[in-house]
Amino acid sequence: MIPTTRRRTLNLGAPEAPGRPAHVSAASGLVRAGDWLYVVADDALHLAVFPATGDAPGHTVRLFPGELPDGHAERKVAKPDLEALCKLGPSASFTHGALLALPSGSTPARRRASVLPLNADGTLAGAPRTVDCTSLYVQLERELVALNVEGAAVAGKRLRLLNRGNGEGGVDALVDLDLDRVLASLDVGVMGPEAVRTVRRWELGEANGVRLSFTDASSLPDGRVVFTATAEASRDRVADGPVAGSAVGVLAPDGTPVYLDAVDVPVKLEGVDARVEGGRVHVLLVADADDPSVPAPLLEAALPVPG
Repeated sequence: MIPTTRRRTLNLGAPEAPGRPAHVSAASGLVRAGDWLYVVADDALHLAVFPATGDAPGHTVRLFPGELPDGHAERKVAKPDLEALCKLGPSASFTHGALLALPSGSTPARRRASVLPLNADGTLAGAPRTVDCTSLYVQLERELVALNVEGAAVAGKRLRLLNRGNGEGGVDALVDLDLDRVLASLDVGVMGPEAVRTVRRWELGEANGVRLSFTDASSLPDGRVVFTATAEASRDRVADGPVAGSAVGVLAPDGTPVYLDAVDVPVKLEGVDARVEGGRVHVLLVADADDPSVPAPLLEAALPVPG
């Protein structure tokens, strides 16, 4: 079992909108860039930004226009459902890299991505750009039926997407996209099916009798990918359900799972940022309580695998 330490809760200096709580609750993706932590929440139109050290409150950056309903059921229908956040390296379009926030695609309304250029110090360099993922996701749904993208990480010349297989008919899968084609698509604002290279299905086992499914991903320098997985007894890819446990694992550069172990806290892990420090893999983790009144925690852990 992986021991975790609670570093802080994701409190904000001000709510993202009047009447909303001053914290992130449904944290679903995490990236560290420079001295900053960036968090997407699956029930928000904003990106949350926190200092990487200390517990000072964070602030939000708007990704999409408009407002979401306050009611839980109505908000669930209308939300963009951003589930994955990854860091793209320097390219012709992004001198110092960029953040890419991807939606789940689990309904037709959940197919807008957002890309945010970065400065050399990890701060945001400009306004976010919206990217339409509809044509890509329509193709992936033909292959996977129950599409539910929850993680994304760069692995060499590929952008590796992790599909979450929770619920009836769901499958856990690795979708490898051609990174150069992805970067070109960001310039025109439309991500299409021509970027797809391979789609492979995986079984991650169970936790307390409930199937484990991918929930996020973060790349390591050697092409490995650290991932999180949660066992949630949900009836389908949209509904929430009781959580039976969460785990952290590692994929080899070819996508094969080479390590997986449970964490020592009963949370629904949804986001991970991994880095090599002192010859070991260290991770930061965020969780979603499926309750807007509960602030998401930021946890940290060291994996018993070499860096």
